Amino acid sequence: MKYLVKDKDYLFNLAGQTSHLDSMVHPYPDLDINARAQLSILEACRHHNPALRVVFASTRQLYGKPRYLPVDEKHPVAPIDVNGVNKLAGEWYHLVYQQVYGLRTTVLRLTNTFGPRMRIKDARQTFLGIWIRQLLEGHPIHIYGSGEQVRDYSVVDDVVECFLRVAITDKTDGCIYNVGADERFTLKETAELLIEELEKLQIGRGSYRLVEFPAERKAIDIDDYYSDYTLLRTTINWSPRLTVRDGVRNSLSYFSHYLAHYV
Repeated sequence: MKYLVKDKDYLFNLAGQTSHLDSMVHPYPDLDINARAQLSILEACRHHNPALRVVFASTRQLYGKPRYLPVDEKHPVAPIDVNGVNKLAGEWYHLVYQQVYGLRTTVLRLTNTFGPRMRIKDARQTFLGIWIRQLLEGHPIHIYGSGEQVRDYSVVDDVVECFLRVAITDKTDGCIYNVGADERFTLKETAELLIEELEKLQIGRGSYRLVEFPAERKAIDIDDYYSDYTLLRTTINWSPRLTVRDGVRNSLSYFSHYLAHYV
């Protein structure tokens, strides 16, 4: 890490094990990647480049099942899987190193980020990826449960812009922010949107099917979730520019051309 952080101005820390289900099956690798490895990064910064600006990618999963909606940064944290516990530790390592050593760190809690080049071979990172693959391969989307669960989504272009804006300001040092969205959808509405855009692009026809929750997924499901990102918007004047429909259209168009490279 020494030569990687030396003489750099910014570090966008997106390294991590992102699968919630994997963290329950293999908890120790998740601990090493999402907790211990974060200390390695911060120690390298402390000793070899203490002026480096660090923006850490965290997750809305830390809140667990919401006690109220929309979820703001004051909402209690209650992780419901090993991944959430370790990501929370990673967050606090960044905040402690800011408070004690003066490192310039900020934590961003992301929600369902999607777009071209995302992982679609399975559901390890987000269900939207596997839904896109199912549609492009001519299979129905499988929705767990009633399909009435509410979610919000972030288009990757907007998230990148958010990271860049945070990196160039001192206002966010030592703070945690939700990176949220202005739109929210039920899972059934999300599937219908994907199918509508698939057919508009004339790259296939789609359908969805409600299926029972697998027990291991039901145990870590968070029900409804959408976030309040007012604090971030008022601090750095950021809000999403693209709609979820824009992100869906861009994603389907991209993967229709390059599907073979992602499965």
